[in-house]
Amino acid sequence: MNNMITEPIQKTTELKPSYNIPLVLILSSLVIYLFQAWLGLAVGLFGIFLLVQAYTLRLNFTADSLKIYRGEKLIRDFPYSQWEYSEIFWSRLPVLFYFREVNSIHFLPIIFNAKMLRDSLEQNPCHLKINNPSI
Repeated sequence: MNNMITEPIQKTTELKPSYNIPLVLILSSLVIYLFQAWLGLAVGLFGIFLLVQAYTLRLNFTADSLKIYRGEKLIRDFPYSQWEYSEIFWSRLPVLFYFREVNSIHFLPIIFNAKMLRDSLEQNPCHLKINNPSI
C-alpha cells in the first residue's frame, strides 16, 4: 500500500509586463518637448524609468501573498492577511493599482497586464473594489 502524503498544489500567477504606459509617456514627451523642453524631458525620463521597471520587476500572486521580484530576487512580500482594501483606478484605462495594508498604503503604476492583475485580485482574498468591470 502506498502511504504518500500529497500536498495541495499552490498556484502562482506571474503577471506579464505591459509597456503601454511607459511607451505612451515616452512618445508624449517628444510632443511636449516641442513646447516645454524641461517638462518633455521630465516626462520622457519618467517613461524610461517605468519602462525599465516593467522590464525588471515581476509580480507573483501566490495562495497567501503578492510577491514582487527584481529578476530572481524577492524584494517585497505582501501577505493578503494584512490587506484591507485594493482598487484599480480608472478601470476603462487602468493606470494605477492601489492597495492598503494594515500599516501602510501602496500605489503601483500598471506596468503589467491589467486583465491578469484583475483576475488575480478576484481569485485571491485581496478586498478588491470594482468600479467598472470593463477590463
